[in-house]
Amino acid sequence: MVARVVIAAPGSGSGKTTVATGLMAALRRRGERVAPFKVGPDYIDPGYHGLACGITGRNLDPVLVGVERIPPLFRHGAAGASVAVVEGVMGLFDGRIGTDGFGSTAHVAGLLDAPVLLVVDARGQSSSIAALLHGFRTYRPEVRLAGVILNQVGSDRHEEVLRDACVEVGLDVFGVLRRESSLAVPSRHLGLVTAEEHGGSARAAVARMAEVVASSVDLDAVMSVARTAPALSGEAWSPRDEVESVVGQRVVAVAGGPAFTFGYAEHVELLAAAGAEVVVFDPLRDEALPDGTAGLVLPGGFPEQHAAELSANTAIRSAVAAAVSRGVPVHAECGGLLYLASTVDGVPMCGVLDVAAEMTPRLTLGYRDAVALNDSVLAETGARATGHEFHRTVVHGRGHLPAAWAWRGESAEGFVSGQVHASYLHVHPAGAPSMVSRFLRAC
Repeated sequence: MVARVVIAAPGSGSGKTTVATGLMAALRRRGERVAPFKVGPDYIDPGYHGLACGITGRNLDPVLVGVERIPPLFRHGAAGASVAVVEGVMGLFDGRIGTDGFGSTAHVAGLLDAPVLLVVDARGQSSSIAALLHGFRTYRPEVRLAGVILNQVGSDRHEEVLRDACVEVGLDVFGVLRRESSLAVPSRHLGLVTAEEHGGSARAAVARMAEVVASSVDLDAVMSVARTAPALSGEAWSPRDEVESVVGQRVVAVAGGPAFTFGYAEHVELLAAAGAEVVVFDPLRDEALPDGTAGLVLPGGFPEQHAAELSANTAIRSAVAAAVSRGVPVHAECGGLLYLASTVDGVPMCGVLDVAAEMTPRLTLGYRDAVALNDSVLAETGARATGHEFHRTVVHGRGHLPAAWAWRGESAEGFVSGQVHASYLHVHPAGAPSMVSRFLRAC
């Protein structure tokens, strides 16, 4: 049995990432082997979780992978750990729009039978926090709200009033964090700057989070409540059980580095389980694709933030274009789509797709139930997939290129060009393992 606890909040911006990441790192410093998880499709927070725990951060998203896969994926990611810390998404009960909280932090906590600690931003509140906590405690009684961590507390007197309010509603206070500007992590148009890009500063930020949490939160009490989670039934998720084994090893090159950080750990595991040799390359620095590249995965990330440097590496851009000309299958998602375009904000990219991309003020965000419009290296016509969009760019020009997907309100999205499948849609491979098998067969 793995002890486990979910870190939730009334809403975004309450300090969940600071508390969850700091808690992971503080528990690791005490000798615990900590397994980090994030509810929802977010790619950025797991990067900081990985730094805190020294192992890969993973996502738990029922919308993308299905309810039935959440406990097995948790068991897979928590193998060998003594405790798991699960950071929630948005507010505790915020799930997919139009549903009764499906995919919310509360939903996942229930699937894991895990206790919940609520991080509350106490700025501008005193005794009224009792009403807020009473509401969260009684709204869905089946959610095991174990206690509170107070954040952004201004003074000793402020803390005293807040603690009295928590006592009034019968909720234990597990920690109190004072206002601390040094905990700020740089952000931009899609959230925090990724840990990969933030480099040494990210490690310093995680270390500071660990110090603050260790001095402000009762770690013994957290571990005690985490151990109240009962054993989960069933087996751990196994990538070998999800994909067909392809005869003959293929080298699949996966873009990484600071510009391409949006990917799920299970993708590489599924590719390897199906027989691929996965080799990561950095389009910012490497001048050639890995030897023997038979398939190319270009995940999401922030190529628009690194456009000048990506463009300056003409050798790797030419290598990608040449690989496409040779018929090497390509799976490109969001940032990968931008990299294959002719230009991003006027800066030359690989030119594989005769389209131009540009930044806009508008954020496109949300889950999508997609249908494949054309046969591709990922799916046959009519295949269905649930994915997620998250970008502030648009692509101009379609010409004769067939579309990859369609969903309600979007008649055609993405591109299928020969052996290239490029789209804004992020799909979790654990929720669509057949796509991994199909891609590798195409290789």
